[in-house]
Amino acid sequence: MNDVDSLSALERAIAVAGGQSALARLIGKSQGHVWHWLKVAKRVPAEAVLSIEGATGVPRHELRPDVYPTAGSTSKMDKAEPEFDIDPDEALRASWYALLGELLAEAPSQEMLARLGAMGGDAGELGGHIGALSAVARKTTAREASDEFHDLFIGLSRGELQPYASFYLTGFLHEKPLANLRGAMAELGIARAGDRPEPEDHIASLCEMMAGMIVGAFGAPAPLDAQKRFFDAHIAPWAEKFFADLASAKAARLYMPIGQIGRIFIEIERAAFAIGETPHGNEHAG
Repeated sequence: MNDVDSLSALERAIAVAGGQSALARLIGKSQGHVWHWLKVAKRVPAEAVLSIEGATGVPRHELRPDVYPTAGSTSKMDKAEPEFDIDPDEALRASWYALLGELLAEAPSQEMLARLGAMGGDAGELGGHIGALSAVARKTTAREASDEFHDLFIGLSRGELQPYASFYLTGFLHEKPLANLRGAMAELGIARAGDRPEPEDHIASLCEMMAGMIVGAFGAPAPLDAQKRFFDAHIAPWAEKFFADLASAKAARLYMPIGQIGRIFIEIERAAFAIGETPHGNEHAG
């Protein structure tokens, strides 16, 4: 069984539990952690396998065959292969960057809308916007989401918004902010995604890069000072303005709360980096 099969087992456990939030409650985790396992890590952490098995009945050897192999197979533990140990709060930060990146890269599918609809908010400002996103996602079809995405970011000649650092900082595309980003990507060992036609300074790509730096997608997880340098240089100067514009865009319905969530998330990141602290998952979860 490979990683794809393991991810399928996690999806089955989520379905048995009745959704990500329900599974999180059963095993004493936050919904954000389950989201991270599904969308960023794409597997269950070893320490959560037995809890999920007990809560849903999905066998441990299907959830993590590398850790709990069937008879005759060999586990990664036996091979003593190193694995990055990501702090849960850092994993949750990465999951929010990954979620924003995915929503801004392409129109959400019906499956994504169902996942958004299963998210839970709370009485806090961020939690309120998460609840609003969940509510509108449950009433939105994939076709409606696709039409909205087109109006916002594509249009007949161009969309209502241009989600690029170069455009927000200079008024034009393919300007110095893009060149600076490409230099930083080369230093960090981040390659351009081959399936992305748009310039690398697209907000979705920048969110995905931050998620990858946090969890070690480009090597070892980036230390906080390296994260801060990247954030300060390529995200902080314009992302809050972009997300505020997204929240108030004429075409935004599903994307209105996404804009608010993005704006607050970037504010939290900026404030935490400014005082030299790691932004914590509980703040991001709302």
